[in-house]
Formats: sequence, structure tokens, C-alpha cells
Amino acid sequence: MVFSHSPQNFHLGFSSPFSPQTVELAESFAFIGPKACGQEKEDVPPTFGLASGNVCLVKSMEKWEEKMSETSNSGKIMVVNFSASWCNPCRTAAPAYHELADKYTSIVFLTVDVDELAELSTSWDIKATPTFIFFRDGRQVDKLVGGNKQELQKKTANIAESTRSPG
Repeated sequence: MVFSHSPQNFHLGFSSPFSPQTVELAESFAFIGPKACGQEKEDVPPTFGLASGNVCLVKSMEKWEEKMSETSNSGKIMVVNFSASWCNPCRTAAPAYHELADKYTSIVFLTVDVDELAELSTSWDIKATPTFIFFRDGRQVDKLVGGNKQELQKKTANIAESTRSPG
């Protein structure tokens, strides 16, 4: 399956039900919090609910490589949400993802817009949005396809617990 670069043509074997006007309207309500990426607000273009607070929006391969290297070298866990601004299940799952980022501050939480970084999304075999991939030491250790909030919370709690030292 191939990602196209326009939201209205993003397909997983079917066309998006969202018209270009709907996507444009959704994007007009954009909000992201640059805190986690160390960016100033003026430097960050709006993206509909993909990042805020402790969630960093990755908009370039350079930023991806930087975050992957940072977490690999420090032994940190990284959770990556492959998402899209026009994806309704992505928007529905976003509040739970942001709550987890606020709760598990030792974990790095990233969001990748599949339309902006299609090559990266394809390289990680992303076939549906949202898809959450869990990394430890730069290696994928788990994956969740779909916006099941309870399963996302469970997988995040399990990987966080697995890093705690016994006793």
C-alpha cells in the first residue's frame, strides 16, 4: 500500500471520506505545543492536534534521526504515533496519547504525520492510522494499529513497568 501526499487521496485500499474543504477546515483549528521539541511557537506551523505538551511533532527526517539517536543512546523508551491531521480515529485517540505523555515523563512521545513524512511511514510499514510503535534502545518492541485507548494505555503501562528496576 502506498501513501499519497494529499490527505484527500490518502488510501489504504479506499479513498478518504473527507473533502479537501473539510481537511482545510480541520487544519484551521490547529494547535501544537512546541515545548517537547524545543521550538518557539512562531517557528511551528499549525497541525491539527498531533502534538502538544510532552508530545513532539516530528516534521523532518533529521528530527527523526535526532530523536532515535537520543533515545537509543540514553536507553529511553520512545512511543511514536503515526497519525494524520484529517484522520478521525487519530483525533479521537490524541487526548489519551497526550495524557500518557504527561503521565510517563521518562518516555519520549513523538507524533509523525504520515502525509508529511510518507517515506518514513512506509519504511516502518504503516498501513493504517493511527499506528503506535514502541521502541527501546532504538528497536521496535511493540506495535498497536488503531485507536483503541485502553490497549494504548495497557501497552504503554507495560513497557514503562518493564524498565523499572526490581525491588
